[in-house]
Amino acid sequence: MANMLGQSALANLSKSVLRDKSVIFLFMHGGPSQFETFDPKMDAPSSIRSATGEIATTIPGVTFGGTFEKLARRADRFNIVRSFVTGDGNHDIKPVMSKETLHANLGSLYSRVAGPLRTQTAIPTNVALFPRSVNDEAGPAIANFGNFESPGNLGSVFAPFVPGAGAGLQQDMQLNLPHDRLSDRRRLLSELDGWKRKHEANSLISNASALQELAFDALANRIADAFDLRQEPSGVINAYDTQQHFDPNRIDKKWNNHKHYADHGSSVGKLLLLARRLCERGCGFVTVTTSFVWDMHADVNNATMTEGMGYVGAPFDHAVAAFIDDVESRGLSDKILLVCCGEMGRSPVINNQGGRDHWGNLAPLMLYGGGLKSGQVIGQSTKDGGQPASGAVTIHDLLATIMHTLLDLDQVRLMSGLPRDLLNVLTRGTPIRGL
Repeated sequence: MANMLGQSALANLSKSVLRDKSVIFLFMHGGPSQFETFDPKMDAPSSIRSATGEIATTIPGVTFGGTFEKLARRADRFNIVRSFVTGDGNHDIKPVMSKETLHANLGSLYSRVAGPLRTQTAIPTNVALFPRSVNDEAGPAIANFGNFESPGNLGSVFAPFVPGAGAGLQQDMQLNLPHDRLSDRRRLLSELDGWKRKHEANSLISNASALQELAFDALANRIADAFDLRQEPSGVINAYDTQQHFDPNRIDKKWNNHKHYADHGSSVGKLLLLARRLCERGCGFVTVTTSFVWDMHADVNNATMTEGMGYVGAPFDHAVAAFIDDVESRGLSDKILLVCCGEMGRSPVINNQGGRDHWGNLAPLMLYGGGLKSGQVIGQSTKDGGQPASGAVTIHDLLATIMHTLLDLDQVRLMSGLPRDLLNVLTRGTPIRGL
């Protein structure tokens, strides 16, 4: 921890680059359908239009897929993009990590500038949350299609912190020895450092001592509390609780992904609550992903569009709506940007089994908060929902929007010591127009 705090201390030399905002990237792994989410196309033939119907929103003339009842009532508080193109129909995690991000999690790009820990609180600046972060009975993170935890070549100190749940989290973040023993070790370390200073006259030792003191204080002050949902009032926990609206026992076990559906439905709300707690305490970037659940082919693994949106879309709708209400009640809507998208969209034509297949030419994208304008529909799609009918919004544009939210990029360009390839990634591209 002291080493990580040392990296943060270097970042403090350039505090002016940070905009005092946070990003939560809710990755919809598997590829959500644009039709059954934010672009129903109900005037199209039955083989194309939303299989879950449509529902009117608070934006006149704009409808969402029939599963998104709660988000429809809050549509004037966030933005959707109907011309977002991810570039291909491959299963991966390209909006979060790809060659374009130096094979690093987006949060690692941020923490390379901001430092891996906040020096006053020792809260990590970059965190990745999986179902096991809130439920120790959940399955492992899906790693077949990319490593959410990768810092690329930026260095392991900038990798996302990944909390476990239950005993695992306690072991990660809390002390496992009495405070008197900790004090003994602190005194011993102080005496050793004093001896080194006397005999080596090394000024770096003095700096290390200050960082070690901060590391001790962070542990003693139980920074694990930030990761403990039990610290929240019961009313807030209940508001996020998707299990009230989702019965895992009703999932048809014929789908091989039934356990993933259960993990998603039981954890997505708690994960967003945990992400909010972390951002409120200074974390700059939180990646949230539940499981590989949006891949609705209607094959042996995946449910049909109608059944799958009940398993996946309904908990998502409840969790994101609860997050919006909570963040606004706390006056944090300008401080936290929520991004929701997957690695691709779904095919315009529903297949013979009632599912949709991979599609890289159009995908849904939602953005809430972060000081952006709200209640907007950015871009349009063609009549069949398969292509942009206006200027395409790309992953580069999304990356630029995120980095402009987090960083003063003019000041970033003046920073010394940043790798040139990192600087190029952070400063190229143009934020999504209209936001």
